[in-house]
Amino acid sequence: MTPPRLTELWVYLSTSPLLGLTLTLLAYQAAFWLYKRAGFHPLANPVMLAVAMLGTVLALSDMDYQAYFDGAQFVHFLLGPATVALAIPLHAQWPKLKAMAGPLCVALVAGSLTAALSAYTIGALLGASKASLMSLAPKSVTMPIAMAVAEPLGGLPALAAALVMVTGVLGAVAARYLYQWLRIDDHAVRGFAIGLASHGIGTARAFQVSEQAGAFAALAMGLNGLLTALSLPWILPWMERLLGR
Repeated sequence: MTPPRLTELWVYLSTSPLLGLTLTLLAYQAAFWLYKRAGFHPLANPVMLAVAMLGTVLALSDMDYQAYFDGAQFVHFLLGPATVALAIPLHAQWPKLKAMAGPLCVALVAGSLTAALSAYTIGALLGASKASLMSLAPKSVTMPIAMAVAEPLGGLPALAAALVMVTGVLGAVAARYLYQWLRIDDHAVRGFAIGLASHGIGTARAFQVSEQAGAFAALAMGLNGLLTALSLPWILPWMERLLGR
């Protein structure tokens, strides 16, 4: 049984916005320590571990998510400056970027459309609801864009956010093995592919491999977000008519 004083202390702390921030930082620090101890193995992805830790704490403490996010939003705010800062390593790769501009544009369009339309088609064939399909289609872009795209189309922003996170973690975990199987060694190609398919989580993983992989992943993440936001509102209604939804 929990001592009364500890219960009172938890009730007091749970009303403070700083609790959410503290829990987030501690969870990621613990997850990264485990990741390092595991030799940076993809299966010990720190984002995946931190999410599991935080979810467990929130479930066991019966803490309201909004109360948690009131503090965690300070970390969320830093996503904007961090994304803009990705332009710095990308600038260092400018000569190779110019040389690969044509193939990258083809890969961007093909990858973006494949990620969205394959998810939508498979979901439709399995009988998913419209809300689920509209939440599933933007799964390969960053969370704010996915939520903003899904809601006007009839999707559920919360479901879209969850699918984005699952996609990112799966990409970060599986990408290395897939590249080895396909014998893809070029770090620019590896980075662009994982940034296109697995957004920010994949980009973070790419930076752990090399600065070049991270720079090209950041480029793919940004361009895919833009292309998806512009194209899906036009393409998905057409897909609905094609599949008779």
